[in-house]
Amino acid sequence: MHLTTLLAFAAVSFIGIATPGPTVLLALTNGTRFGVRRALPGMVGAVLSDAVLISAVAVGLGALLAASEFWFSTLKWVGAAYLAFLGIMMLRSKGTIDGTLQASANQPRGTAFAIGMKSFMVAVTNPKGYLFFSAFLPQFIDPAAPQMQQYMILGAIFAALDFAIMFGYAVFGSQAVRVLKSEGAKWLERACGGALLALAGSLALYRRAVN
Repeated sequence: MHLTTLLAFAAVSFIGIATPGPTVLLALTNGTRFGVRRALPGMVGAVLSDAVLISAVAVGLGALLAASEFWFSTLKWVGAAYLAFLGIMMLRSKGTIDGTLQASANQPRGTAFAIGMKSFMVAVTNPKGYLFFSAFLPQFIDPAAPQMQQYMILGAIFAALDFAIMFGYAVFGSQAVRVLKSEGAKWLERACGGALLALAGSLALYRRAVN
């Protein structure tokens, strides 16, 4: 693959990832609630979801969702319901920093596995991700060269950018807590919850393109 192709892919990917979406909002919220170190499993979960989505597109799942109304709708409603659930939980947040940290140490939802699974599930149940990669990745693939290797290279670049940007959001969230204190942290988390609900609504209204 040419360097110019990789740089163009990285530039477009950076813009797409940096635009706040579900996993980025979760990274921000995790940074606010738990700090950067405990937000890391969420970033790992999102990166693993990148690998799943890109692998699925490489083997043709994105094309299946584009062609099948049933499977597209099934995945869409599962993803919308899960986003709405997370959004509601954030809106109901108590918002006290010390209380949140203490609760996270004693409840399963605060474990590294649970934090990672939230980000992973948000991404893999969003059909827009499969359709996006199905339309986006082939533009940077050379059909005359081995395609699986190219998908792996593009996937590694995308995952690295995804992790770096989420890390930045988590750092911002952890620093914002110190400035905003408890009441401000509560409203920041509720704002993220409202944004997730809005994304759930947009996903529920999303329609598969019909050629």
